[in-house]
Amino acid sequence: MSSVYDNGIMEDLVSVIMPAYNCGDYIGITLDSVIAQTYQNWEVIVVDDCSTDNTEEIVNDYITKEPRIKYYKLNENSGAAVARNKAIDLADGKYLAFLDSDDIWLPEKLTKQISFMKENGHNFTCTSYTKIDEQGNYLNRTIKAEGRRDYNGILKTCPGNSTVIYDAENLGKIKIPDIKKRNDYVMWLQVIKKEKYLYCLEEALGSHRIRTNAISSKKSSLVSYHWKVYRDIEKLSFLKSGYLVFYWVMATVFKLR
Repeated sequence: MSSVYDNGIMEDLVSVIMPAYNCGDYIGITLDSVIAQTYQNWEVIVVDDCSTDNTEEIVNDYITKEPRIKYYKLNENSGAAVARNKAIDLADGKYLAFLDSDDIWLPEKLTKQISFMKENGHNFTCTSYTKIDEQGNYLNRTIKAEGRRDYNGILKTCPGNSTVIYDAENLGKIKIPDIKKRNDYVMWLQVIKKEKYLYCLEEALGSHRIRTNAISSKKSSLVSYHWKVYRDIEKLSFLKSGYLVFYWVMATVFKLR
């Protein structure tokens, strides 16, 4: 689906994939950052993993004012992978863009990234991004996305989830295994097997929110999940898996990610 706007530019539909769980404190800010996009032809697919806070109430309030936002609630708490896959099922867009329910985009994020893809014929892209705290304050950290990455490049350096867009019309809708943590990482490893390179737009066009109680904030518990990704899902050798876990730990310690 595409639309032509007053400036004469054809805009293909972008489906924003947003799993959500107990994010009532932040999801309104996140949705506002999508509504503020200079690129207008988008839909947001919010899949609620049975939140117990006011997430549903907040999203439904937005829906009354913004019909491009769509809401679906899972029947039972199933994890981010299931919620993300369900959102992908419901998406109608040529492009799938991924945005966590507590992160934010800059207003020109979609315009600049979709233009980058169209002008260069790229099917799979990411951007640089900054880190913010729970109150939205900049933490003086920018995670740079540079050049391009192949499969081995993504193994070593995973793109920021809320920066990724891929062309689902060209690559198909790609699902992920039901793994509790690092499921976005597994998705990008699946995409890179269909598209040779992930191309990086170096400009920081969004922010990742660091939350003290978030799953991804508990770095020590992620070590076993990295091992599971490398050995059980990607079927890498014991030696290579050990090297990649060590590399990830060092990069985390020295705040390279």
